[in-house]
Amino acid sequence: MMADTAPAVFAASLSPSFIARPAEEQPLTAPTDLSDLLAAWLDEYLTLDPVSATAIGDHRSDDRWPDLSDAGRTARLAFVDRWLDRLAAIDSAVLSRDERADRDTLVAELEAMRFRDRDLLEDRWDPLSWIYLLGGGLFPLLAREFAPLAVRLSSVAGRLEGIPGVVRAAEVQLVGTSDRPVSRLHTESALRQLSGIGELGAEALAAAETAAGDPTVAALLPRLRAALASADGALAGFETHLREVVLPRSAGDGRLGPELYEAKLRHTLRGDRSAADILARADREIAAVRAEMIRIAGDLWPQWLPDRPVPTPASAGGANAAEQALVRGVLGAISAEHRQADELLDACRSEVARIEAFCRERDVIGLADEPLDIRWTPVFLRAFGGAMLDSPGPLDRGEKAFFCITPIPEDWTPEQAESRLREDNDRHLRVLTIHEAVPGHYLQGVYANRCPSIPRTVLWSGVFAEGWAVYVTQVMMDLGYGADDPALMLIHWKFYLRAAINAALDGRIHAHGMTEDEAIRLMMDGGFQEESEARNKWLRARLSSTQLSTYFVGSVEFWDIELEARRRAAFASGDPRGAAAVPEPHVVGGFGPTPGFSYREYLESVISHGSPPLPILRQLMFD
Repeated sequence: MMADTAPAVFAASLSPSFIARPAEEQPLTAPTDLSDLLAAWLDEYLTLDPVSATAIGDHRSDDRWPDLSDAGRTARLAFVDRWLDRLAAIDSAVLSRDERADRDTLVAELEAMRFRDRDLLEDRWDPLSWIYLLGGGLFPLLAREFAPLAVRLSSVAGRLEGIPGVVRAAEVQLVGTSDRPVSRLHTESALRQLSGIGELGAEALAAAETAAGDPTVAALLPRLRAALASADGALAGFETHLREVVLPRSAGDGRLGPELYEAKLRHTLRGDRSAADILARADREIAAVRAEMIRIAGDLWPQWLPDRPVPTPASAGGANAAEQALVRGVLGAISAEHRQADELLDACRSEVARIEAFCRERDVIGLADEPLDIRWTPVFLRAFGGAMLDSPGPLDRGEKAFFCITPIPEDWTPEQAESRLREDNDRHLRVLTIHEAVPGHYLQGVYANRCPSIPRTVLWSGVFAEGWAVYVTQVMMDLGYGADDPALMLIHWKFYLRAAINAALDGRIHAHGMTEDEAIRLMMDGGFQEESEARNKWLRARLSSTQLSTYFVGSVEFWDIELEARRRAAFASGDPRGAAAVPEPHVVGGFGPTPGFSYREYLESVISHGSPPLPILRQLMFD
């Protein structure tokens, strides 16, 4: 059941001389009616998009789907225009710092909504977006116990009954646009993932049959069976339509092109960094991290490969070949230490306990008791591979967060499976668990949901979330996590290098026509990745756009904000060196002690503001 009261927001006690007070110390009330206005906006927004309402934790419309017709698009655009006009009429001078942040966060989201419905139009050329919609409408109703089973199954029945209407809308919309045909790659991926929707329906029916001893559940069985039969028929027809009508006409490849990519990037980042700037920064980071990995691999070679001579330019056929052989040799030896495919979940569960013990011992950050469920990724979300964290919505108090790991596909060869397991080796799983769980996505989601701001909790910034997970992983390394295992640092740098390479792939694939050979070479030669991961990332980078940049851009923004906070702390402490008291980072992070700076106070303050766009976080932190 949903908790009756919200947990208290975590307080931070940083001195206001270098950082603004946390949100709960500065009330949202002001001589304006902004709070009432935001509540009215939220109510209308949740009515307009019932699937987003479910994700947020508002369950009044759990049995409905949004209007997916052209009329629905027109209504959404009118909603955006009306609310942008209302927000523009507010005099900024009468708003508090937090109110300005809320208003600006909402404005940025409304502008992004307009871009999606007016310019991007993914629902017309990306069949996979419809799979995500269907799965997103069903999965939370089954996975999260926010209400009695009978209540949730009734909502599932309503959404199953609505699937034929969703399918009809998809068939009307999936015809491409005047300048963008339906993507063949996205169509093929949608056909592979479509079965996951029917599996969710079957899971609901199985849950009902198991609980049929409850009269309220038993009474739902006839309706649920009929709804599932209707949904299965509609999904079978959709599969036929995709295979026989859409696929033969799908001439697109899913790449956005320079102009559309730059526009989407601006809305994704909610900031001013251009694609060219991001590529330049990523290329610099790639070179710096590679150099550090080469240095560490040289130190580790005698330990991990004692019977083999260290590669040299003469023996390897050149300096670059020697560096590749050096790093790959050590990584290969480290990667041989890995779990079996069915042990990955247990390994991550054990690692969470180890990480939390370190955080308590070093007083890194306050931990949380909200439940975390480590499980396999649902079928409908497996197109992206890898791992993910699905946090409960801010209104679903006390519900589980899901740390999902995608299992090795059953049709893979033993060689493909071994390549994947070597990539997901024991030390990689340690870094991954920091990123996805503690103090990464899971913990950040808990803190974010405790923030009292409506826009900064409901309108989740992916750049904030992904950037935090990359950034805080480096913080853990800097604070000594795994310091007794130098091999862990090499794996960590490979993990961070992947974030920089992801940004480079994202921009070059969608805006510069990067080929598959170029992408694979960058990942394998530039990032020392296993071939299976590189092939999967090539697929993911074309199925998504701008999302792969969020990890790197977000982490860069977090490091820039921390540097500013350290400089202010040094000045406020009275240290005569001023900003010079903050040492230059080694590669990235690794600042060392700074006068007046406390990591726990700083980290908790950062994530106490919800998940706002990072330019807005900077304003909240430094006012």
